[in-house]
This record gives sequence, structure tokens and C-alpha cells, in this order.
Amino acid sequence: MTPFTPRAICAACVMVSALALGSQAEAHPHVWVSVETEVLYDAQKNITGFRHKWTFDEFYSSFAAQGLDKNNDGRFDRAELQELAEVNVSSLAEFGFFTFPQVSGQEVERQKPRDYWLEHKDGMLTLNFTLPLKEPVTPEKAKDFNFSVYDPTIYVSFAFAKEQPVRLSGAPAGCQPEIGRPEAQAPAQGLSESLFSSMDRLTNFGSQYAQTVKVKCQTG
Repeated sequence: MTPFTPRAICAACVMVSALALGSQAEAHPHVWVSVETEVLYDAQKNITGFRHKWTFDEFYSSFAAQGLDKNNDGRFDRAELQELAEVNVSSLAEFGFFTFPQVSGQEVERQKPRDYWLEHKDGMLTLNFTLPLKEPVTPEKAKDFNFSVYDPTIYVSFAFAKEQPVRLSGAPAGCQPEIGRPEAQAPAQGLSESLFSSMDRLTNFGSQYAQTVKVKCQTG
């Protein structure tokens, strides 16, 4: 059972190549994820966390779901996918939950994910989970709040979905999400495996390819 964390993907990429990807497995990234995110607010209009919906590419979905159809009915129900969901979610902490919120340039701590499950539709796996912040971001600090979703090592490529990529749940009136462009554009052919010979050296390499989300609110 293979989670989508960088080390697990690195170990499995040769197998994935044999199954579907061919030479693509020799270059980064190895897995592609379409991201839909809700920014969550409480009754006091504090930002309290995120509700993520991450849909994986068909090759990883097929590879990860192998052998999980226990009743052989040709479908994957939530119970059959629960163990894989737990493996994925339990692995997120090591990589910052692939979610990096900041206030005034300082990283905001997150708690463990909750309310998580996997679903399988049209050949794609989708991981749903809630990621709470350790401390809410108050309305006074929210103007300096932003977040990105990315893999620091870019084994996994995260990109916001084309439709409804970011939504606000319970936000003050007049607030809207704004998705910025990344600092750099990833090469069309991917990045060489040799570039990633040292994970420690490139621990936050992926930040330059990340889309940063800010919440813009009307004032006055």
C-alpha cells in the first residue's frame, strides 16, 4: 500500500514506470494532484483551518488502488479505501501536510488532519480531509494571511483546480480568495532525477513553483 509521500513514491516509481508512465518516472514530479480547498472561519470570523479535496492523477490512482476491491464488485467503497486514507493522512505531518499557511511571513502551525476519507470516481482517487490550525488567525491578522499547497521536494505536483479551486466558508462579507502565480514555471518535461540526489539539500525546492493564495477583503 503506497501513500503519495515523496519517499514512498521514490521507492515505487520504477514499478509505476513499468505499469504506466514509461520514461516519465525518471523525472519529477511523479504524481499530479488537483486541489480544491475551503478556507474555514468560525463565528468570530477567525480563520480556523482548511477543508481539502485532492484528486490524484489516473496513473497513481490505479497503482494505489490495486488489490483494495475486497469484494470484487468492480467498485471501491469508502470502507475499502479507509486503510489507504489512514496511511496517507498519517504520513502528511513529515511534509508539513503539504499545506503552508503564513501570517506576515511566519508559518502558522497546523494540527493533525481529521474527518478524512478517500473516494474513487471515474478512475481517480480523491482524498478529503480537514486540516485545523493550531491557533486561529484573528480578523486583525487575516489581512496578512496567505497559504500555499505544495510538496517541498516536488515529487508530487499540486495545482489548484480550474473550477472552484478555493472557497471561503464563513468568511466576512466582501472577502474573496486570490490565487497568485508561482515564482517559477516548472519545466514542461519535468526535472531530472539527478537533481534530487539530496533531499535535505532541496528540502523546500518546491516553494518556487507553488501558487500562493491570499484572502482579499473590501474595507470601508
